[in-house]
Parts: sequence; C-alpha cells; structure tokens
Amino acid sequence: MSKTVAAFDLGTGGVKAAIFRPDGSCVAERIVSYQTFYPSRSRHEQRPLDWWNAVVESLKALLAEPGVEAASIGAIALSGHSLGCVPLSESGELLQDFVPIWSDGRAEAEAETFFESVDRSAWYHTTGNGFPAPLYTLFKILWLRRNAPDAFARTRWIVGTKDFINYRLTGRIATDQSYASGTGVYDLRAGCYSTKLLAAAGLDGNLLPEIVASTDVVGEVLPDIADEFGLPPGVKVVAGGVDNSCMALGASTFGEGDAFSSMGSSSWLTVSSAEPLLDDVVRPYAFAHVVPGMFISATSIFSSGTSVNWVRENLMADIEARAIVEGRDVHEALTELALAAPCGARGLLFVPTLGGGTSFEGGPAVRGGFVGLDLQHGRADIMRATLEGIALGLRVALDELRRMTPIRDEMIMVGGGARSAVWRHIFADVFGCTILKTGVDQQAAALGAAGLALVGMGAWPDFEPIRGLHVAEDRTRPDVEAAPVYEAALAAYRVAARQQAELSGPLSALRTVSQ
Repeated sequence: MSKTVAAFDLGTGGVKAAIFRPDGSCVAERIVSYQTFYPSRSRHEQRPLDWWNAVVESLKALLAEPGVEAASIGAIALSGHSLGCVPLSESGELLQDFVPIWSDGRAEAEAETFFESVDRSAWYHTTGNGFPAPLYTLFKILWLRRNAPDAFARTRWIVGTKDFINYRLTGRIATDQSYASGTGVYDLRAGCYSTKLLAAAGLDGNLLPEIVASTDVVGEVLPDIADEFGLPPGVKVVAGGVDNSCMALGASTFGEGDAFSSMGSSSWLTVSSAEPLLDDVVRPYAFAHVVPGMFISATSIFSSGTSVNWVRENLMADIEARAIVEGRDVHEALTELALAAPCGARGLLFVPTLGGGTSFEGGPAVRGGFVGLDLQHGRADIMRATLEGIALGLRVALDELRRMTPIRDEMIMVGGGARSAVWRHIFADVFGCTILKTGVDQQAAALGAAGLALVGMGAWPDFEPIRGLHVAEDRTRPDVEAAPVYEAALAAYRVAARQQAELSGPLSALRTVSQ
C-alpha cells in the first residue's frame, strides 16, 4: 500500500484539509471554518482550540471519505497563518483562550517604544518584516508582558498557529525557518534568532521554539491521538511552514524569478529569489522559504475579496439574493454585471484599502473609497471599478517588484479569485502579462504542505514534482486594445492612492470623534 499524506492549511477563515497521494494528486478535501473575534478596532483574535477542533473535524471527515484509508497515511504537515502568538506554560497548558492573529494591530505602543532604541530601517533589513510592525510576534509578546503580566509570568513558550497543532499532535515544541522569520527577531540572512534584537526587547530567546527545517520530522502522532483517529502507529508529523511560503511552494514558486498571485480575502504578489527583496519605500515583506536557500518576498492588498464582499453585501444585495434563488454562483453574477461596463469603468476608480493599508500604501490608518463617482455611473461601473481597483493596487506593487528583480512574463494565479475568467482577463490587461490558471487554485497552500510531508517522509527527493502538477487550464493574455485605457487608469490610481494616504490622519481623527 502506497503511503498518502494529510495536509492542513490553517487559514484566517478556516482549515483546508486534504489527502494527497505520492504522485501529488488529491484524493479528498474538506474545509472547516472557525470564527475571528474583533473585541476592539485593532484587536483580531481566534481561539487556538478552534484550530485544533477544526483539524480534528476535518481529518475525521476525510477518513470517512470513500477511497481514503487511515492505514495508508504516512505523514502529516501543516501550513499556518503567520505572526502567531500562543502562550504555553512549562507543562504545555494554553494560557489564553483567545490569541491575536496575524492582522491584530494592538501592539502599536510596544512597537513605538522598541523603536526608540532600535533603528527601524536596520530592523527591517535584518528581519525582512515589512508588514506594519505591530503585527509581528515580537510586539504581541511585549503587549502580553505589559497588559497580561500574570499570564506572561507563567509563559514558557510562545508558539505559532501550526506549531501549536504540531505540539498537540506530537508533544514536541518546535518551529521551522519560514514561520520563525515572521517573529520580528529572526535574522533572515543568518538563519537564526537575533540575540541583539532579543536583548533590545528584553526577552529571553528561550521563549521561542527551536528552529528546524520545514521538511524535518518533529515527531510521531501520539498514541492516544492516533487511536482517536484510527491512524496506524508511527505516522510522522513534519514541521511544515508559514502559509505564505507553503502557498508559494504549492504555486510552483520556488525557483529564481518565479512569481504568483494569490486572490482570496486578501491578495498577494509573491516572488521567489535567492536573496530577499528589501526596500525602505516599498517595504516588501520577506520570509525564509520552506525551500532551503530561497526566500519569498511579497506585497499585498489586505482587502481584496473582502472588498468585493463589502460591495456585494451593501450595494448588490438584490443581485446576490436573485443568484441564490436561481441557483447561480453569486460571484459569477457579479462579474457578469461588471462586464456590462467598459474597461476603465467610465472613469470610476476604486482604492481597495477598506481594511487599512500596507506600509507601502500608508499603513493601517489608510482607508479606501470610490473616486471619480458621478451621475452617469451605475452599479455595473461600481462592480467593474472594484475588480479593476484591486488589480491596479497590485500593479503598483508589481512595478516595484519588477524594479528590484526580473520577474517572468507568465504568472500563476491561485486562490478563489483565480476561478473567474473575467478577473483573470482584468489582471492580464492591468499587469501586462500572461495569467496562467492551472488545476491548483485554492489548494496551493495545502499542496505546499503536502510537498513538505512527501519530502520529509522520503517519498520525493525534492519539490520538482509540484511543477508537473500545474497543468495549464487557461492562459489569459493581455488585450492590446485595452492597454491605453489601463495606462490612464494606472496613472489616475496612483494619484488617488496617494490622496487616500494623505487623508488617513484627518479621517482617523474623524473616526475617533464619530463613534
């Protein structure tokens, strides 16, 4: 019996679980959602036990699928959303029911205090941490120390999302280089925690897990857990990686100049290279790749799919209701509406920073908006401007990445948005490159985790088999006739985005008094 692997992608909205054969094909998959809590404007929290329960539920569901045999599973690996801060006691007890997730920005004061004695640019060039600083694990630890001193006093370990699950599976606390590189104290080029940054923060480096390779086996599934699932003895648990790096691997982005675009709740442009791409203005965020000797550097839009959802819920509710009655896909109905408007949406622009901006876009206080709205515009223009605005925002970032490194002319698109032919066409036109749609879309991070498991258990010698799994389903090439429209749109978008950044201070003050 050939050994299969179970892969889990712990995302912001839930876990995507799948069973993969040694040839990389997916036998079965399951999604289990969990909740994010927003107790205040900057606090975004989840319950670690919800992650565990989702892994348990999804694995049990997979093992009940026809064609899946528990006895065939040889290894497990996880991809996990980044910048986690889960405090554990000496005995491994979870010390907080609710913990901050990657997008939690509560630690602004702690970051400001830290940078009174540490040069911000030097920190960035050491760590590659280009997100707004309060999001990184270091500052969440400092927040915990200041605001929950009793819990901090009992804390022996601070672990991340997938490492918490690995601990529950094996009893061992460890992390890999890709997840460690999002802690705020990891030296990218040295490949270890920075004693200098830890000292500046007044933290003991022993708080953080030991770092192993992403393909290293951290242990075997504990006997009581194996018995609960009906798994055979000796199922290996591989270290796994941070979601950005696992998704890059699953999206065939692990060679020099490989790139992919991920379209989901947030959207990412990610490039693989032998050196991290760092720039003080653009501030790409860099992670150690799960592939040895490589790095991934990325820029993003925090609110892409969530912006589409906002427009759908607040401006297109009747279209959504009608699509549901007719048994149609809601997003298909919305993109069909967008096609009723011309390229450029008759001069309407959308700046998609509804959930705040990246450092390059002006930071968390920046907000989005429709710009150029006039009496001729209808809902088709609004819908098209929304899709184009997300593409234009990423094009601005793509131009900066192109300035820093050569990027291939063909880009793989993954994620839920990759399924839309309309959106792929808009991206091809706006990016000025060919967009490749393969059979791997929402499975990319899980496939990356599966690749780590297959290498870790010795079924694959390297990651090259992933390239063969990306069989082209569609290549969308830029429309030359649309080029002048999108050149004008890009020029206007750059101005609009700058104006939104300039407005962030006054609008933040307004939000404070308008509660």
